[in-house]
Amino acid sequence: MRSGWLLRDGDVVCALEMTDSFGERARGLLGRAGCEGGLHLAKARAVQTLGMKFAVDVAFLSEDLVVVRVVRLPPWRIALPRRGARSILQTEAGALERWGVKVDDQLDIREVR
Repeated sequence: MRSGWLLRDGDVVCALEMTDSFGERARGLLGRAGCEGGLHLAKARAVQTLGMKFAVDVAFLSEDLVVVRVVRLPPWRIALPRRGARSILQTEAGALERWGVKVDDQLDIREVR
């Protein structure tokens, strides 16, 4: 996985991990006890929390990283694709609200090299 920053209006929202492969997308946050920042699942349109130990916030993002929909997903649930979503941002439950991320926000991703 690659590392970077999630930004909104030029300000850093959180540290970010970014998936590079189907295997990384499929694994997601599975097996972790929590998540300090966020996980960007490129090319993902749906997400599941089967076997996870904690609830997550899921932001469905358009191709240009506009937040299309935000849902909270408890363990052992599935969130089906949303119209216009081309990738997904996962965070620990409550994080998106704390960070002020909401529908129609324009996000940006900066990779750390």
